[in-house]
Amino acid sequence: MDKTTKTLLSEAGHTYAEDAGITLKDQPAALFKLLVLTNLLSTRINAEIAVAAARELFEAGGGTPRGLAKLGWQGRVDALGRAHYVRYDESTSTRLGDMADKVMEDYAGDLRRLPQNVGRDADRAREALQEFPGIGPVGAEIFCREAQAVWPWLRPSFDALALKGADRLGLPTDPKRLAELVGDRELARLASALVRVAKDKKLADRLVGA
Repeated sequence: MDKTTKTLLSEAGHTYAEDAGITLKDQPAALFKLLVLTNLLSTRINAEIAVAAARELFEAGGGTPRGLAKLGWQGRVDALGRAHYVRYDESTSTRLGDMADKVMEDYAGDLRRLPQNVGRDADRAREALQEFPGIGPVGAEIFCREAQAVWPWLRPSFDALALKGADRLGLPTDPKRLAELVGDRELARLASALVRVAKDKKLADRLVGA
C-alpha cells in the first residue's frame, strides 16, 4: 500500500455505515439498516445529517422493516426532525414506510434474498435496488459501495464520486487498478474515504500535501 493510500485510510477511512452505528454483516437487520441509511443519503442533504437521522430512526426502533413500519409516519418524521433532517422529512418518512413495506412483501423482511434474486450480478443488483422507493441510481451505488464489505460479488464498487476523489489524489481511476491498492476487506473503507475527498477539497489538498 502506497503512502497516499495509507494516509487516506488513516484520516478518512471510515464507512458511512460505521458512522451510523451499523455493524455491517450479512444479516437481515444490518442489511436493512444499510438500506435505510442509503435512502437517507440519497436526498440532497448533508451526509452528517443523514447519518444522524439514521441513528435516530434506529434508536426509535426503526432498525427492522416491521419496526420502521410500526413507528408510523409521524414517528418517522419526529425521528428525522431530531436529527435536523427537516427539508425532506415528510416525503422521506413516506418513502421509508413504503420501502419497509416492500422489503416485507418482496423479500420476506430479509435482504439476503437480493443476491439470490439477481444471481449475484452487480448490475442487476443496482437495478433491483432502484425498485425501492427513494432509491435511484446514486442510492444504488451508495448501497453497493458499502455492501461490498460483506458481499464479495459486488467488488470492486467505486461510484463516480469515489473515482473523482481518486483523481484528485492522483490515484488510478480505473476501478480494478484502484482496488489493487488495498486488500478486499478495505475496499469499502477506501471507497468511502475517496467520496469524502471528492466532497472536501481541503481534505484533498491536505492529503496531497502530506
